[in-house]
Amino acid sequence: MSTTTKIAVGALAAALGVTTLTACGGDSGSAGGDGGAKKPKTVTLVSHDSFNASPAVLKEFTRQTGYTVKVLKSGDAGEAVNKAILTKGAPQGDVFFGVDNTLLSRALDNGLFEPYEAKGLERVPDAVQLDKGEHRVTPVDTGDICVNYDKKYFADKKLAPPKTFDDLAKPAYKDLLVVENPERSSPGLGFLLGTAARYGDDGWQDYWKKLKGNGVKVVDSWELAYNQEFSGSAGGRKAGGDRPLVVSYASSPPVEVLYADPRPTVAPTGVATGTCFRQTEFAGLLTGAKNPDGGKALIDFLIGKKFQEDMPLQMFVNPVAKDAVLPELFTRHGVTVADPYTVAAGKIAQKRDGWIQAWTPLVLK
Repeated sequence: MSTTTKIAVGALAAALGVTTLTACGGDSGSAGGDGGAKKPKTVTLVSHDSFNASPAVLKEFTRQTGYTVKVLKSGDAGEAVNKAILTKGAPQGDVFFGVDNTLLSRALDNGLFEPYEAKGLERVPDAVQLDKGEHRVTPVDTGDICVNYDKKYFADKKLAPPKTFDDLAKPAYKDLLVVENPERSSPGLGFLLGTAARYGDDGWQDYWKKLKGNGVKVVDSWELAYNQEFSGSAGGRKAGGDRPLVVSYASSPPVEVLYADPRPTVAPTGVATGTCFRQTEFAGLLTGAKNPDGGKALIDFLIGKKFQEDMPLQMFVNPVAKDAVLPELFTRHGVTVADPYTVAAGKIAQKRDGWIQAWTPLVLK
Protein backbone atom coordinates (compact mmCIF):
# COMPACT_ATOMS: atom_id res chain seq x y z
CA MET A 1 0.00 0.00 0.00
CA SER A 2 1.33 3.77 -0.77
CA THR A 3 0.40 3.43 1.03
CA THR A 4 0.45 2.52 -1.86
CA THR A 5 -0.90 1.95 -0.34
CA LYS A 6 -0.45 0.01 0.01
CA ILE A 7 1.73 -0.92 3.22
CA ALA A 8 5.03 -0.33 4.92
CA VAL A 9 5.97 -0.43 8.57
CA GLY A 10 4.77 2.74 10.26
CA ALA A 11 8.25 3.53 11.54
CA LEU A 12 9.36 4.05 7.94
CA ALA A 13 6.72 6.73 7.37
CA ALA A 14 7.32 10.39 8.15
CA ALA A 15 4.79 12.96 7.10
CA LEU A 16 6.28 15.31 4.52
CA GLY A 17 9.66 13.66 5.04
CA VAL A 18 12.15 14.11 2.20
CA THR A 19 14.53 11.28 1.44
CA THR A 20 17.30 11.56 -1.13
CA LEU A 21 18.48 8.20 -2.39
CA THR A 22 21.80 8.60 -4.14
CA ALA A 23 23.86 6.16 -6.11
CA CYS A 24 27.14 6.00 -7.95
CA GLY A 25 27.13 8.24 -10.99
CA GLY A 26 24.41 10.51 -9.61
CA ASP A 27 26.70 13.46 -8.80
CA SER A 28 28.83 13.67 -11.92
CA GLY A 29 28.32 13.83 -15.63
CA SER A 30 25.14 14.56 -17.57
CA ALA A 31 21.98 12.52 -17.50
CA GLY A 32 21.13 11.37 -20.99
CA GLY A 33 23.30 11.42 -24.07
CA ASP A 34 22.76 14.58 -26.11
CA GLY A 35 26.33 15.73 -26.56
CA GLY A 36 26.99 16.67 -22.95
CA ALA A 37 24.25 19.28 -22.58
CA LYS A 38 23.42 19.97 -18.96
CA LYS A 39 20.27 18.25 -17.73
CA PRO A 40 18.79 17.83 -14.26
CA LYS A 41 20.60 15.11 -12.34
CA THR A 42 17.76 14.50 -9.91
CA VAL A 43 14.25 13.19 -10.48
CA THR A 44 11.77 13.81 -7.67
CA LEU A 45 9.13 11.23 -6.80
CA VAL A 46 6.14 12.51 -4.83
CA SER A 47 4.32 9.75 -2.95
CA HIS A 48 2.46 8.70 0.18
CA ASP A 49 4.20 7.88 3.43
CA SER A 50 4.28 4.15 2.72
CA PHE A 51 6.55 4.39 -0.30
CA ASN A 52 9.75 2.44 0.18
CA ALA A 53 12.36 0.80 -2.04
CA SER A 54 15.66 -0.96 -1.48
CA PRO A 55 18.64 1.40 -1.82
CA ALA A 56 20.31 -1.12 -4.13
CA VAL A 57 17.33 -1.04 -6.48
CA LEU A 58 17.36 2.75 -6.72
CA LYS A 59 21.13 2.67 -7.21
CA GLU A 60 20.44 0.45 -10.21
CA PHE A 61 18.11 3.12 -11.60
CA THR A 62 20.90 5.68 -11.21
CA ARG A 63 23.39 3.34 -12.87
CA GLN A 64 21.09 2.87 -15.83
CA THR A 65 20.01 6.49 -16.29
CA GLY A 66 22.38 8.83 -14.44
CA TYR A 67 19.53 10.25 -12.39
CA THR A 68 19.39 10.31 -8.58
CA VAL A 69 15.94 9.76 -7.06
CA LYS A 70 14.63 12.12 -4.38
CA VAL A 71 11.48 10.95 -2.58
CA LEU A 72 9.02 13.46 -1.15
CA LYS A 73 6.50 11.80 1.19
CA SER A 74 3.22 13.67 1.57
CA GLY A 75 1.06 11.81 4.07
CA ASP A 76 -1.63 9.21 3.43
CA ALA A 77 -2.52 8.57 -0.21
CA GLY A 78 -5.64 10.71 -0.02
CA GLU A 79 -3.73 13.56 1.59
CA ALA A 80 -0.92 13.25 -0.97
CA VAL A 81 -3.35 13.45 -3.90
CA ASN A 82 -5.03 16.51 -2.42
CA LYS A 83 -1.66 18.23 -1.96
CA ALA A 84 -0.75 17.43 -5.56
CA ILE A 85 -4.00 19.01 -6.74
CA LEU A 86 -3.26 22.15 -4.73
CA THR A 87 0.16 22.48 -6.39
CA LYS A 88 -1.11 21.63 -9.89
CA GLY A 89 0.94 23.30 -12.62
CA ALA A 90 3.82 24.00 -10.22
CA PRO A 91 4.35 20.50 -8.81
CA GLN A 92 6.68 19.57 -6.00
CA GLY A 93 8.24 16.85 -8.13
CA ASP A 94 8.34 15.07 -11.46
CA VAL A 95 6.44 11.83 -10.85
CA PHE A 96 3.56 11.06 -8.51
CA PHE A 97 3.22 7.49 -7.26
CA GLY A 98 0.35 6.20 -5.16
CA VAL A 99 -2.88 7.49 -6.67
CA ASP A 100 -5.19 4.47 -6.70
CA ASN A 101 -8.41 3.47 -8.42
CA THR A 102 -10.50 4.99 -5.61
CA LEU A 103 -9.06 8.48 -6.27
CA LEU A 104 -7.95 8.20 -9.90
CA SER A 105 -10.78 10.17 -11.47
CA ARG A 106 -10.17 13.06 -9.07
CA ALA A 107 -6.55 13.26 -10.18
CA LEU A 108 -7.35 12.93 -13.88
CA ASP A 109 -10.20 15.45 -13.77
CA ASN A 110 -7.81 17.96 -12.23
CA GLY A 111 -5.22 17.48 -14.98
CA LEU A 112 -2.43 16.31 -12.70
CA PHE A 113 -0.64 14.18 -15.28
CA GLU A 114 0.90 14.45 -18.73
CA PRO A 115 0.31 11.49 -21.09
CA TYR A 116 3.19 9.04 -21.31
CA GLU A 117 3.09 5.47 -22.59
CA ALA A 118 5.64 3.63 -20.49
CA LYS A 119 8.06 1.13 -21.94
CA GLY A 120 7.21 -2.41 -20.87
CA LEU A 121 3.43 -2.01 -20.65
CA GLU A 122 2.99 -5.19 -22.68
CA ARG A 123 3.99 -7.04 -19.48
CA VAL A 124 1.08 -5.49 -17.55
CA PRO A 125 -2.45 -6.95 -17.78
CA ASP A 126 -5.02 -4.85 -19.62
CA ALA A 127 -7.41 -5.20 -16.68
CA VAL A 128 -5.35 -2.80 -14.54
CA GLN A 129 -4.59 -0.29 -17.30
CA LEU A 130 -7.54 1.91 -16.42
CA ASP A 131 -6.35 4.85 -18.54
CA LYS A 132 -5.05 2.83 -21.47
CA GLY A 133 -6.52 5.17 -24.08
CA GLU A 134 -4.55 8.20 -22.89
CA HIS A 135 -1.76 6.74 -20.71
CA ARG A 136 -1.85 9.57 -18.20
CA VAL A 137 -1.10 7.03 -15.48
CA THR A 138 0.73 3.71 -15.39
CA PRO A 139 -0.34 0.86 -13.07
CA VAL A 140 2.42 -0.20 -10.68
CA ASP A 141 0.90 -2.52 -8.06
CA THR A 142 -2.28 -4.05 -6.69
CA GLY A 143 -3.40 -4.85 -3.17
CA ASP A 144 -6.52 -5.97 -1.33
CA ILE A 145 -7.90 -3.75 1.43
CA CYS A 146 -9.31 -6.11 4.07
CA VAL A 147 -10.08 -6.34 7.75
CA ASN A 148 -7.17 -7.91 9.67
CA TYR A 149 -7.59 -9.62 13.03
CA ASP A 150 -5.42 -10.31 16.07
CA LYS A 151 -5.18 -14.11 16.29
CA LYS A 152 -4.18 -14.15 19.96
CA TYR A 153 -7.16 -12.05 21.03
CA PHE A 154 -9.67 -14.35 19.37
CA ALA A 155 -7.92 -17.50 20.58
CA ASP A 156 -7.87 -16.18 24.15
CA LYS A 157 -11.55 -15.27 23.98
CA LYS A 158 -12.41 -18.58 22.28
CA LEU A 159 -14.24 -16.50 19.68
CA ALA A 160 -14.12 -17.21 15.94
CA PRO A 161 -12.74 -14.21 14.03
CA PRO A 162 -15.11 -12.54 11.56
CA LYS A 163 -14.99 -13.55 7.92
CA THR A 164 -17.42 -11.21 6.16
CA PHE A 165 -18.91 -7.73 6.24
CA ASP A 166 -22.06 -9.20 7.79
CA ASP A 167 -20.03 -10.67 10.65
CA LEU A 168 -18.57 -7.28 11.61
CA ALA A 169 -22.01 -5.95 12.56
CA LYS A 170 -22.79 -8.87 14.90
CA PRO A 171 -22.93 -8.26 18.69
CA ALA A 172 -20.02 -10.66 19.26
CA TYR A 173 -17.69 -8.10 17.64
CA LYS A 174 -18.99 -4.99 19.39
CA ASP A 175 -16.30 -2.33 20.08
CA LEU A 176 -13.60 -4.41 18.35
CA LEU A 177 -13.21 -2.72 14.93
CA VAL A 178 -11.17 0.37 14.00
CA VAL A 179 -11.43 1.86 10.50
CA GLU A 180 -9.95 4.85 8.66
CA ASN A 181 -11.86 7.97 7.63
CA PRO A 182 -12.59 7.57 3.89
CA GLU A 183 -12.31 11.31 3.36
CA ARG A 184 -8.69 11.27 4.52
CA SER A 185 -7.44 7.74 3.99
CA SER A 186 -7.11 5.55 0.92
CA PRO A 187 -7.65 2.27 2.86
CA GLY A 188 -10.64 3.87 4.56
CA LEU A 189 -12.11 4.84 1.19
CA GLY A 190 -11.46 1.36 -0.17
CA PHE A 191 -13.31 -0.18 2.76
CA LEU A 192 -16.26 2.17 2.20
CA LEU A 193 -16.33 1.22 -1.49
CA GLY A 194 -16.23 -2.44 -0.49
CA THR A 195 -19.36 -1.96 1.59
CA ALA A 196 -21.05 -0.13 -1.30
CA ALA A 197 -20.15 -3.02 -3.60
CA ARG A 198 -21.48 -5.56 -1.09
CA TYR A 199 -24.75 -3.85 -0.10
CA GLY A 200 -25.47 -1.60 -3.10
CA ASP A 201 -26.66 2.00 -3.29
CA ASP A 202 -29.74 1.19 -1.24
CA GLY A 203 -28.09 -0.80 1.50
CA TRP A 204 -24.64 0.49 2.40
CA GLN A 205 -25.87 3.31 4.65
CA ASP A 206 -27.99 0.93 6.71
CA TYR A 207 -24.94 -1.31 7.06
CA TRP A 208 -22.84 1.59 8.40
CA LYS A 209 -25.59 2.44 10.88
CA LYS A 210 -25.21 -1.11 12.17
CA LEU A 211 -21.42 -0.72 12.40
CA LYS A 212 -21.81 2.55 14.28
CA GLY A 213 -24.25 0.91 16.67
CA ASN A 214 -21.74 -1.90 17.11
CA GLY A 215 -19.04 0.49 18.31
CA VAL A 216 -16.84 1.00 15.22
CA LYS A 217 -14.00 3.46 15.90
CA VAL A 218 -12.86 5.88 13.17
CA VAL A 219 -9.38 7.44 12.96
CA ASP A 220 -7.79 9.62 10.30
CA SER A 221 -5.08 7.38 8.87
CA TRP A 222 -3.86 3.84 8.36
CA GLU A 223 -0.79 4.62 10.48
CA LEU A 224 -2.99 5.53 13.46
CA ALA A 225 -5.35 2.61 12.98
CA TYR A 226 -2.77 -0.10 12.43
CA ASN A 227 0.21 1.06 14.47
CA GLN A 228 -1.60 2.49 17.49
CA GLU A 229 -5.15 1.14 17.79
CA PHE A 230 -4.74 -2.43 16.50
CA SER A 231 -3.77 -4.91 19.19
CA GLY A 232 -2.33 -7.38 16.68
CA SER A 233 0.49 -5.23 15.28
CA ALA A 234 3.88 -4.74 16.92
CA GLY A 235 3.29 -0.98 17.01
CA GLY A 236 -0.22 -1.36 18.36
CA ARG A 237 0.87 -3.67 21.17
CA LYS A 238 3.57 -1.21 22.17
CA ALA A 239 1.09 1.69 22.08
CA GLY A 240 -1.50 -0.22 24.09
CA GLY A 241 -3.90 -0.69 21.19
CA ASP A 242 -7.06 -2.51 22.22
CA ARG A 243 -8.90 -3.06 18.93
CA PRO A 244 -8.36 -6.59 17.58
CA LEU A 245 -9.94 -5.75 14.18
CA VAL A 246 -8.53 -3.17 11.76
CA VAL A 247 -8.91 -2.17 8.12
CA SER A 248 -5.54 -2.91 6.50
CA TYR A 249 -4.37 -5.20 3.68
CA ALA A 250 -4.33 -8.88 2.78
CA SER A 251 -0.54 -8.52 2.66
CA SER A 252 -0.20 -7.10 6.18
CA PRO A 253 0.59 -10.41 7.96
CA PRO A 254 4.04 -10.74 6.30
CA VAL A 255 4.99 -7.37 7.84
CA GLU A 256 4.48 -8.78 11.32
CA VAL A 257 6.73 -11.73 10.46
CA LEU A 258 9.50 -9.89 8.60
CA TYR A 259 10.10 -7.26 11.28
CA ALA A 260 9.66 -9.43 14.36
CA ASP A 261 12.67 -10.51 16.40
CA PRO A 262 12.69 -13.44 16.62
CA ARG A 263 10.60 -14.15 13.54
CA PRO A 264 7.54 -16.29 14.24
CA THR A 265 6.81 -19.32 12.12
CA VAL A 266 3.17 -18.25 11.80
CA ALA A 267 1.94 -14.69 11.33
CA PRO A 268 0.21 -13.31 14.46
CA THR A 269 -2.49 -11.65 12.37
CA GLY A 270 -5.09 -13.01 9.96
CA VAL A 271 -7.33 -11.66 7.19
CA ALA A 272 -11.12 -11.66 6.92
CA THR A 273 -11.19 -12.50 3.21
CA GLY A 274 -14.89 -11.72 2.83
CA THR A 275 -14.20 -8.01 3.50
CA CYS A 276 -11.66 -7.31 0.73
CA PHE A 277 -11.68 -4.56 -1.90
CA ARG A 278 -9.17 -4.64 -4.79
CA GLN A 279 -6.92 -1.57 -5.02
CA THR A 280 -4.60 -0.64 -7.91
CA GLU A 281 -1.92 2.04 -7.54
CA PHE A 282 -0.61 4.16 -10.39
CA ALA A 283 2.27 6.48 -11.21
CA GLY A 284 2.09 9.48 -13.51
CA LEU A 285 4.27 12.25 -14.95
CA LEU A 286 3.21 15.45 -13.19
CA THR A 287 2.07 18.32 -15.38
CA GLY A 288 4.76 21.00 -15.26
CA ALA A 289 7.51 18.60 -14.14
CA LYS A 290 10.97 20.21 -14.20
CA ASN A 291 12.58 16.97 -15.32
CA PRO A 292 10.13 15.19 -17.64
CA ASP A 293 12.83 13.02 -19.22
CA GLY A 294 13.92 11.76 -15.82
CA GLY A 295 10.29 11.29 -14.84
CA LYS A 296 9.60 9.12 -17.89
CA ALA A 297 12.69 7.03 -17.17
CA LEU A 298 11.53 6.55 -13.57
CA ILE A 299 8.04 5.42 -14.63
CA ASP A 300 9.64 2.88 -16.99
CA PHE A 301 11.74 1.65 -14.07
CA LEU A 302 8.75 1.35 -11.72
CA ILE A 303 7.22 -1.35 -13.93
CA GLY A 304 10.58 -2.95 -14.66
CA LYS A 305 11.35 -6.38 -13.25
CA LYS A 306 13.88 -5.19 -10.66
CA PHE A 307 11.56 -2.69 -8.97
CA GLN A 308 8.51 -4.93 -9.32
CA GLU A 309 10.22 -7.80 -7.50
CA ASP A 310 11.47 -5.45 -4.78
CA MET A 311 8.01 -4.11 -3.89
CA PRO A 312 6.43 -7.06 -2.05
CA LEU A 313 8.78 -6.87 0.95
CA GLN A 314 9.20 -3.08 0.80
CA MET A 315 5.61 -1.84 0.42
CA PHE A 316 3.80 -5.19 0.83
CA VAL A 317 1.84 -4.96 -2.40
CA ASN A 318 1.55 -7.20 -5.44
CA PRO A 319 3.50 -6.35 -8.60
CA VAL A 320 1.56 -5.81 -11.82
CA ALA A 321 4.26 -7.18 -14.12
CA LYS A 322 3.43 -10.69 -15.27
CA ASP A 323 7.07 -11.80 -15.11
CA ALA A 324 7.72 -10.63 -11.53
CA VAL A 325 8.52 -13.40 -9.04
CA LEU A 326 7.11 -13.07 -5.52
CA PRO A 327 9.35 -13.72 -2.48
CA GLU A 328 8.61 -16.85 -0.46
CA LEU A 329 7.99 -15.01 2.82
CA PHE A 330 5.37 -12.82 1.12
CA THR A 331 3.49 -15.76 -0.41
CA ARG A 332 3.72 -17.95 2.72
CA HIS A 333 2.33 -15.39 5.17
CA GLY A 334 0.21 -13.21 2.91
CA VAL A 335 -3.29 -14.07 1.76
CA THR A 336 -4.48 -14.50 -1.81
CA VAL A 337 -8.00 -13.15 -2.22
CA ALA A 338 -9.79 -15.10 -4.93
CA ASP A 339 -12.86 -12.89 -5.29
CA PRO A 340 -12.38 -9.35 -3.91
CA TYR A 341 -15.09 -6.73 -4.16
CA THR A 342 -14.64 -4.18 -6.94
CA VAL A 343 -16.39 -1.08 -8.23
CA ALA A 344 -16.09 0.04 -11.86
CA ALA A 345 -13.90 3.09 -12.39
CA GLY A 346 -16.77 5.03 -13.93
CA LYS A 347 -19.02 4.38 -10.97
CA ILE A 348 -16.31 5.41 -8.52
CA ALA A 349 -15.92 8.69 -10.42
CA GLN A 350 -19.67 9.26 -10.38
CA LYS A 351 -20.46 8.18 -6.82
CA ARG A 352 -17.32 8.60 -4.68
CA ASP A 353 -17.82 12.15 -3.43
CA GLY A 354 -21.50 11.56 -2.77
CA TRP A 355 -20.74 8.39 -0.83
CA ILE A 356 -18.21 10.25 1.34
CA GLN A 357 -20.58 13.17 1.89
CA ALA A 358 -23.31 10.79 3.01
CA TRP A 359 -20.94 8.71 5.17
CA THR A 360 -19.56 11.63 7.18
CA PRO A 361 -22.71 12.75 9.05
CA LEU A 362 -23.97 9.16 9.21
CA VAL A 363 -20.91 7.85 11.08
CA LEU A 364 -19.11 10.83 12.62
CA LYS A 365 -22.02 12.86 13.97
